Amino acid sequence: MSELSKLTISGAREKLRAKEITAVELTQSCLDAAAGADALNAYCAHTPDIAIEQAKAADARIGAGDAPDMCGIPLGIKDLFCTKGVKSQAASNILDGFKPEYESTITTKLWDSGAVMLGKLNMDEFAMGSSNETSAYGPAINPWRREGSDTKLTPGGSSGGSAAAVAADLCLAATGTDTGGSIRQPAAFVGITGVKPTYGRCSRWGVIAFASSLDQAGPMTKDVRDAAIMLETMAGYDAKDSTSANLPVPNFESMLTGDIKGKKIGIPNEYRIDGMPAEIEKLWADGADMLRDAGAEIVDVSLPHTKYALPAYYVLAPAEASSNLARYDGVRYGKRATLQSGEGINEMYERTRAEGFGDEVKRRVMIGAYVLSAGFYDAYYRRAQRVRTLIKKDFDDVYATGVDAILTPATPSAAFGIGEMKNEDPIKMYLNDVFTVTVNMAGLPGVSVPTGTDANGLPLGLQLIGRPWEEGDMLNIAYRLEQSAGFVSKPNKWW
Repeated sequence: MSELSKLTISGAREKLRAKEITAVELTQSCLDAAAGADALNAYCAHTPDIAIEQAKAADARIGAGDAPDMCGIPLGIKDLFCTKGVKSQAASNILDGFKPEYESTITTKLWDSGAVMLGKLNMDEFAMGSSNETSAYGPAINPWRREGSDTKLTPGGSSGGSAAAVAADLCLAATGTDTGGSIRQPAAFVGITGVKPTYGRCSRWGVIAFASSLDQAGPMTKDVRDAAIMLETMAGYDAKDSTSANLPVPNFESMLTGDIKGKKIGIPNEYRIDGMPAEIEKLWADGADMLRDAGAEIVDVSLPHTKYALPAYYVLAPAEASSNLARYDGVRYGKRATLQSGEGINEMYERTRAEGFGDEVKRRVMIGAYVLSAGFYDAYYRRAQRVRTLIKKDFDDVYATGVDAILTPATPSAAFGIGEMKNEDPIKMYLNDVFTVTVNMAGLPGVSVPTGTDANGLPLGLQLIGRPWEEGDMLNIAYRLEQSAGFVSKPNKWW
């Protein structure tokens, strides 16, 4: 039964419904795999008792013929999602010991469909990072290694634990969140599929906020079909989230025909950045050829304000973060600093936040407070908002010409080593998001699909950017790309 954790969602669904396996057996296989993978540091909390209880309930539903697609499927949940009675810390010391009395809307939807919670997954603190190195739990480790090397690699961030767990078969799939690329970049680094839905497609209620106008939850899965299955369960209107879209959720899986004849795929000139590695350039060109061979029309498009996206993002996201993180003050929940004699409430606030937040979070809170301050609001924040509007218009103009999706690289490189960027200028780390932040700024759907490997045998991914609310069409193009690329490589087990 140890091989069961290697199943896809669709493969497990088939076996569960045929009564070839039980949800309990499947769950136990994943629990065993997770328990033996401490070296990856992907899980920050294990919930075996909850998992077995949910698996038994799933088996009862399957036996009664009441089995939704996700019924009996064991999942890992990013530590950003509030889970009732289970610690939800956003990988931050400031939320040490916090156990919510409520369940996020997305996890509620998953549990209502019969899915199983294996535990909580590691991440960058408050989702601020591209390498999972800002986590209070320490970095998650990529299950992939460079050929002939024992160097520990990052699984990307902020959803690094989710990426590592799915790639290493410690769960069948995982939830992630994406504020500037935090689903798509780690998915590319570990050779899995990651979907960032249209802003408003999935509820943000009960997901600990980083930047509220950019955050969006999505699935991280072993292939595109699994992503379609899981996204349908996660998506939908939620009255508790004022930004949730009241739109019907299609059956995304039924749209995976692989037929993309006549589809128009845009290649943005502005994504050909200086210093792009030749292997990324080749991967991109090969991906375009695959789609062309499948009957799609490849056209050059222009997104002229792309070069302003990263600086505008790193004004807007920290501004929203500084506002969202003001609530962590040590008064009501989480960490409270021990006061010295004679100190009062102001000292308690200061000491709690100084001790509770990590360096990267402090950096972004200070940047955010600065750009929102009276003398700089117009110069930075308001200007960045104008740039965001122009970026959105760029995409609108391209889609108005009949383009169905845009193809780009997912990342500027393969996974890098833990600590390799630690002491460098933080701007170099931020550049990992160069291909992904525009999608969040414009509120569009995006998907990362593994399509090849680099010279060291590490996975590389391509990104498809879809039209608003047309995740199904985007996923069908991704499905065709996945079929054409034929990426089936898995990391060699060393952990």
